[in-house]
Amino acid sequence: MTEEISRFRELEEKIGYHFQKPALLKRAMCHSSYANERKMGRLNCNERLEFLGDAVLELATSEFLYEKYPEMPEGDATKTRASIVCEQSLAGCAESISLGRYILLGRGETASGGRERPSITSDAFEALIGAIYLDGGFTSAKEFIRKFVLNDLEHKKLFFDSKTILQERIQAHCEGDLHYELLREEGPDHQKIFVVRAMLGDRVIGEGQGRTKKAAEQEAAYHALTGKI
Repeated sequence: MTEEISRFRELEEKIGYHFQKPALLKRAMCHSSYANERKMGRLNCNERLEFLGDAVLELATSEFLYEKYPEMPEGDATKTRASIVCEQSLAGCAESISLGRYILLGRGETASGGRERPSITSDAFEALIGAIYLDGGFTSAKEFIRKFVLNDLEHKKLFFDSKTILQERIQAHCEGDLHYELLREEGPDHQKIFVVRAMLGDRVIGEGQGRTKKAAEQEAAYHALTGKI
């Protein structure tokens, strides 16, 4: 048994789902940097599975909210769903199963810390959902989503409202001026990552990263709220 097969079987045990078509799992874990490095072609990385998994995740989450919260208005349901499926939330879901350990990355991405990068781990998580859907159908994908995504809604909702909540708390205590500073931009234009820090006066209270400045600010605010700098 090769190391790769062994690691993928370990992941299957961790998530409680065993693939009938193991090639789907490998494709879900194949980042574009790995495919490019080995001249496999862009269609052989996980981007198409990520596209599919995103749609499956939105449907499963919508169904869950519709059934669990019959009194929730459409606007609130849309906002809640957005907080559940955002990059930061999915990166947290990926971290809960140590997904970064199983992603196939190119040497450059590995050296630059790609296994911990939220943009990479959240995409791989969605690709994994897409792979489970193709392998076992919507029921299997929904079971995975309910087990690993829809398991801590109050915590996930904080991602979506973190900037507002932080601003309200600071205003309530008259602690000073809250603002956000862009530290740096990383990566090529089509995969840009923004790194931002939340500042209270001249004090750093949180730091975050994301594919947009807004997403990075949300994560920085969340880290400020939870004490993670």
